[in-house]
Amino acid sequence: MVESFELSRAECETLLRAGVAGRVALAAPGGPHIVPINYSVVDVAIVFRTSPSSVLGTHGRDAMLVFEIDQFDYEYQRGWSVVVQGRSEVVLDPAELAHIRRVWSPRPWASGDRPLVVRLPFERVTGRRLGGGWDPLHQLPVRRTLFYDERSQR
Repeated sequence: MVESFELSRAECETLLRAGVAGRVALAAPGGPHIVPINYSVVDVAIVFRTSPSSVLGTHGRDAMLVFEIDQFDYEYQRGWSVVVQGRSEVVLDPAELAHIRRVWSPRPWASGDRPLVVRLPFERVTGRRLGGGWDPLHQLPVRRTLFYDERSQR
């Protein structure tokens, strides 16, 4: 059996800042939903864009959300997971939107217009690593690439 270790807040934030895609869980009138998203980290918050008419755009405004990223190495039975819980905020202030664009503007992969910018503050951050003697950031690499994309600035 593989031993489980808690990750520090700093380790969790490092993995969050290195990531590209994760999942948001929310409660909607029809039941719980888990939505895969790509995201950015700005200051101490997850930031993502969605459509105002999507499940996240409709039921994820000013709502308690849970966000998770993870990586697994099935051969060696090791991996890690980071979870962020918090109350979401729709970002409307032009100065805040400009700050997000300067730091790391989220670029949705899915087609369609996603003008609604949602921020999920790091109210509660937890993480765990399975297996000892390895570094999740370097041995199970996640990559993000920042480049200017005119579409992401809308």
